[in-house]
Amino acid sequence: MLHAQRTWDSSLATNRLDEQGVKLERQRTETKDVTVSVSLLVDGWPEDVRKSVGSIVEHTNARVLALDLGDVDGAGEVLDELADRHPDRIAVWHVAEEPHWRGGTATWGECRAKLLRLDESDVHVLMDTNVELRGDALTPLVAAVAEGAVAAGWRGVDFPDGEPEPVQMVEPGAGAAGPRRVRALTGELMAVRRGPALGALPEDAGYGRNADLALSLALQQEHRELVVPDEPLPAVRLGSHDVDPGYDARESRRNFDRVLRILGTS
Repeated sequence: MLHAQRTWDSSLATNRLDEQGVKLERQRTETKDVTVSVSLLVDGWPEDVRKSVGSIVEHTNARVLALDLGDVDGAGEVLDELADRHPDRIAVWHVAEEPHWRGGTATWGECRAKLLRLDESDVHVLMDTNVELRGDALTPLVAAVAEGAVAAGWRGVDFPDGEPEPVQMVEPGAGAAGPRRVRALTGELMAVRRGPALGALPEDAGYGRNADLALSLALQQEHRELVVPDEPLPAVRLGSHDVDPGYDARESRRNFDRVLRILGTS
């Protein structure tokens, strides 16, 4: 009896995998004419950059747009190496300015805006270099955008009971039937319609933490849907990219104050 139960559970798991595979293939077919670019801000951690960019090339057909800030720890050299190996997939721009979190003048908002303006794709994907794809994590996001959402992300954020704080994280595959609507999205892996994103991006944000929430909330203000997929995405974090704690606290709080102002008017 126990053996029969285990066999049945295994069969159910296989069926779920089959269903996910069929769904992903259908999404690929439906989005094959949608152009997609993945944008990366590169500000150090060269080995993570190697893994992150390599995973995009391996598991997707998307073009990579990478902006190197100051060649921190040789990360810009790694980008050039990858671009030489995949010239049809990877475009690299270098700026001498170091990132804002290192005391430089290259801010998150201005650099993200630059990448948006350099992109000509239908769907623009914001991705952090400490994220590695273990499969095609982009197609479900692009499919959600193609079906009408203004943005779709790996992780969402809700504000329980209408309160702006604390936030509540929403993961893909949390049991929802179909993509789940959320109030905001985190920017570690987020697909957006490029046009609306140009007007919603907080270009004066020096740092990325919570600026991504402000971006997605500005998009949501126009009564557009933000969603997380209904199935887990094959993506992992490679580790934290820590910055000076004082800087992190000051700049992330400044960005969250912007979030609170948006929530106050929405």
